[in-house]
Amino acid sequence: MANSGNKELASTATQLSAEIARVLRNRKGLTQEQVGKQIGYTASAVSAMETGAQPASDEMYLALDAAIGDGLGIFKSAVKYVRLDKYPKYSRDFLLLEQRAITLSVYEHLFIYGLFQTEAYARALFTCGYPPRTDQQVDELVQARMTRKALLECDPLPMIELILDEGALRRGFGSPEIMREQLLQLVADGRRRNVTLQVMPLDRGLRGEHAGGHGPMILVETKDHGRLFYLEAQGLGVLVDDPAEVAAYSHRYAKIRAEALSPDESLAFVEQLAGER
Repeated sequence: MANSGNKELASTATQLSAEIARVLRNRKGLTQEQVGKQIGYTASAVSAMETGAQPASDEMYLALDAAIGDGLGIFKSAVKYVRLDKYPKYSRDFLLLEQRAITLSVYEHLFIYGLFQTEAYARALFTCGYPPRTDQQVDELVQARMTRKALLECDPLPMIELILDEGALRRGFGSPEIMREQLLQLVADGRRRNVTLQVMPLDRGLRGEHAGGHGPMILVETKDHGRLFYLEAQGLGVLVDDPAEVAAYSHRYAKIRAEALSPDESLAFVEQLAGER
């Protein structure tokens, strides 16, 4: 159901896409009901989209392209920006960078990194968040997270390193079945040609060798070979591009990678853990 309060909260991308849809519809002399019939939606759904009361789904945008977009692909291009609106503001800049990365080096200690989450795991994760989310918000976030997976198969293939703390693998979300499915999917993704998976065992800190105690970090290398670090905690996200700071974080990441299990050991570890579920 559309929410009139969303009109004031709609992001720039959503508002711009809605305005373009309204202008193109009027230029063709079509009513909202006529456009709705063409794309398989009600007139009220078209109205809600044009006012920002209810952002369009990916499917609606693609249908609008065919109906009123004159073959320009305007709404198809808008989809990736509107998807970002479903994420918190602090992470949107990073998510744009993620989709353009040629290398991605990730250390995560709380949960499975978003690119590698199954739909069921992501849903369980978003459902248990605080403050509580509505079912619609959970659905939108899950859909947006699943679309990020396109990075795993885009051309050219980006090189992705993922180091997961053992605690992230053992921390259950949803149910044992959901976790087992997630771990097996992680093994499958870890065998991709462009993915390297490593596990940081829990006992590393006991031996005084664990460099990841400061929390998660993500190193992004862009197509022009720019390098940035993304740090996130407690609803805050920071992109670091100062060369000296990036170098310092890079050394810390290299230390974490050296302390983790090898890729072969890590895959075997995750497989064994999945068998315990």
